[in-house]
Amino acid sequence: MSLYRNSIWFMNGLQQYTRKGYETASKVFEPQTLNVSVVGRSFMITGANSGIGKATAIAIAKKGGTVHMVCRNKDRAEEAKVDIVSESGNTEVYIHIVDMSETRKVWEFAEAFKEQYQSLNVLINNAGCMVNTREVNAEGLEMNFATNAMGVLILTQSLIPLLRKSGDPRVITVSSGGMLVQKLRVDDLQSEKGCFDGVMVYAQNKRQQVVLTQQWAEAFPVIHFSAMHPGWVDTPAVSASMPQFHQMMGERLRSVEQGADTVLWLAVSKAAARTLSGQFFQDRAPVPAHLPLAWTYSSAEEIQSFMTQLETLARALLPDVEHESPSRPPSV
Repeated sequence: MSLYRNSIWFMNGLQQYTRKGYETASKVFEPQTLNVSVVGRSFMITGANSGIGKATAIAIAKKGGTVHMVCRNKDRAEEAKVDIVSESGNTEVYIHIVDMSETRKVWEFAEAFKEQYQSLNVLINNAGCMVNTREVNAEGLEMNFATNAMGVLILTQSLIPLLRKSGDPRVITVSSGGMLVQKLRVDDLQSEKGCFDGVMVYAQNKRQQVVLTQQWAEAFPVIHFSAMHPGWVDTPAVSASMPQFHQMMGERLRSVEQGADTVLWLAVSKAAARTLSGQFFQDRAPVPAHLPLAWTYSSAEEIQSFMTQLETLARALLPDVEHESPSRPPSV
């Protein structure tokens, strides 16, 4: 049955997630929604040195926005910055070197950023990883979970006070359509049970991000939260982590600009701000976070268990820190 569901999802993906799917969807886009200036607004983009993150950074810089690149590799970040400034003519581009898999360093970066900068209008959680063998970081967290879930959680919640006092604040998380075949597993957040499958673990992390987005939207209504699926995109990350898929799909994969389109729309357009917070988007439109007749829905108890486990982990990793948390009323 699981194979059947995955096959249905893949066939649907061939129609919707490919370059052809984008071209079809874009026929009803309203081009004027992106004809905006974002001069004076600041955007933080994780994983901004390549792929969707870099394409998003270039597009925002072209519109006059201040771009904060959060990258792991200093040399690659500096190379990307040269390209972004050159293509946009905008010098308001800043590099911050952070490994999103290292929880405490993510928190330290966020705290230092709040001290240095007076506002942050948009946070784009784009960085991610797909490690195909089970590895743990120095803090004992499984590497995919550390980067894709805990890193996103700590960065976002640490920056919420700064976002809340900034104008028209937004948080966009780049998820994946792969999460549609995953139900939130509250009994194995770090993939310790059974056979380790990096692709499925990544998809599970992406389901976790969608649940987090929904919970944040409820807890922090002044901020507009969204998660999105960029489609199947020809990025260095896809080529490295899923070489067979990358080779098989070839020219059918979307360009990075097509993959970044909805991220950009969510980040800058007035139309996006008018949508309900907490939704999952694909090609500039909210779409269901579950397949029809899906088994992937979670109960309120399961979601509460997930949030409580994350908060417990965060407190264990950062025992000296006061946390913003959706699982209890936010501090004002």
